[in-house]
Amino acid sequence: MDCELNVTCVNIEGYVEVDKYRYVYFVIMFIIYLLIICFNSTIVCLIWIHKNLHEPMYIFIAALLLNSVLFSTNIYPKLLIDVLSEKQIISYSACLFQYFIFYFLASSEFLLLAAMSYDRYVSICKPLQYPTIMRKRNICIFLFLAWFVAACHVVAPTILSAEIKLCNFFFKGIFCNNTIYGLLCVRTSALSVLGVVALVDLVILPLHFIVFTYTKILIIVYRSGREVRRKAAETCLPHLMVLICYSCLCIYDIIIAQVESNLPKTARFIMTLQIVLYHPLFNPLIYGLKMKEISKHLKRLFCPARNI
Repeated sequence: MDCELNVTCVNIEGYVEVDKYRYVYFVIMFIIYLLIICFNSTIVCLIWIHKNLHEPMYIFIAALLLNSVLFSTNIYPKLLIDVLSEKQIISYSACLFQYFIFYFLASSEFLLLAAMSYDRYVSICKPLQYPTIMRKRNICIFLFLAWFVAACHVVAPTILSAEIKLCNFFFKGIFCNNTIYGLLCVRTSALSVLGVVALVDLVILPLHFIVFTYTKILIIVYRSGREVRRKAAETCLPHLMVLICYSCLCIYDIIIAQVESNLPKTARFIMTLQIVLYHPLFNPLIYGLKMKEISKHLKRLFCPARNI
């Protein structure tokens, strides 16, 4: 299918009765997007403003929440435009760009969580070496590598997909994730190999590293006193909650791509929305409620009278 100016476009067919419920979809998605932006931006700003939050752990949290804002901005504005449009279409080049941003940010999340687990490991298991190891320069290196390595792994399959001819111009999703592979005439072996390499480097290895570091933390905590246990519980549990939720959603994304042809359209639509709803919305809630210092600043911001 060709759009104006001879641009190749694909039809988005994942919506359910969009003509009937377009304004309901728009209001719900718009409110969710606003909440995501407000929740995440509030905590990022608090970390930026308050000097006692200028610590490695909070800097990594800010990076994660910034990822959530960019991740949602990559998805929601297009969703809002689609539900108000008569035809739900996207140019293939824009689809590939959305695909790249989606997986670049999603995969960098695992690397950031790995960096956070290392930060907690050094803080609890090697407290005397913490100021030396987690210096500002090292934090910047960790952040740069998390985004750079993820981008390098995702850009290769994106470029390769752009070179392959399309045989299908209709996809069953509502945004461009791995469902775009169903548009290609042939999925080359190179594309499959790049996918496996990215899965190993960006998901499996970081997960193994996280499991290793938290195992070491649990061993130290088990042998230590109550104060160490309290500190570990306060700072590690929110990270573990985020990791578990995020891992489940990533598995969810893979499963949808594998079984989508066998799913009813309504079930597929609801399942796809889960991927872009829970993680960016619940991350700031988990950190805002469970991280003691962030929670204090939130209470002072929204309930100043109680802190007089």
